[in-house]
Amino acid sequence: MRARSFLLPLTAAAMAAVLAGCGGGGAAEAPGGVQLVQEGSLTMCTQLPYDPFEFRQGNDIVGFDVDMVNLVSAKLGVTTQIIDTPFDTIQSGADLDTGKCDIGAAAMTITDARKQNIDFSDPYFDATQALLVKADAGITDLGQLAGKRLGVQNSTTGADYAAANAAGAEIVTFEDLGLLLTAVQTGNVDAAINDNGPLLDFAKKNPGLTVTKEFDTGEQYGFGVRKGNTALTQAVNEALAAAKSDGTYNRIYTTWFGQAPATGS
Repeated sequence: MRARSFLLPLTAAAMAAVLAGCGGGGAAEAPGGVQLVQEGSLTMCTQLPYDPFEFRQGNDIVGFDVDMVNLVSAKLGVTTQIIDTPFDTIQSGADLDTGKCDIGAAAMTITDARKQNIDFSDPYFDATQALLVKADAGITDLGQLAGKRLGVQNSTTGADYAAANAAGAEIVTFEDLGLLLTAVQTGNVDAAINDNGPLLDFAKKNPGLTVTKEFDTGEQYGFGVRKGNTALTQAVNEALAAAKSDGTYNRIYTTWFGQAPATGS
């Protein structure tokens, strides 16, 4: 296990063993009195794929969430094991309550409704809305889109944000994210607005595109822990705080999103 300051995606992949079923074994204890469902492992529930947070790369599962959870595993002196499971059983707390996993990591927005079922770590990702354009478009704000075509994905917070804030733009709705991204590439729309994570990832993989603006909507992602498991919640928070303090968080963020996080992330 590498020191946190040098953690890279392939290191994360080497640390993560993929499980097909439920976490096995009886409860075990890690340093600090942290209760784990399996001795020597921090078991992470997620739903695949959601690039670049969690997705398959060959035989491994990698991503931003995986790297973040590996920081917690390093702190506890254990390895990370990953279970692919429906998102609903993560956010409802069912997977945590039944001992299937220790931590839910699935680009999960912190909400009051979910707090009724699970405890959340401190926020680890600001899920802003972002503006994706061609690199040479010269568009840096919604105000420049009057009379131009702005693409959105149907039934998303990005679509709601565009409707409320892009006065004068012709809003073009697409049924899925793939169609929206293709429309920007082909010039069918002049810009697109959607969650920052997927757009930053797409821009990183397609140098002809760029994210020129992020809009703070107050949404933040957190890791889910079984209610009352305060020792694990504290360990997660301490690992996140250390990573942000020593620069590890920024390095991992840049690896997956192609740029440093916005100020305040």
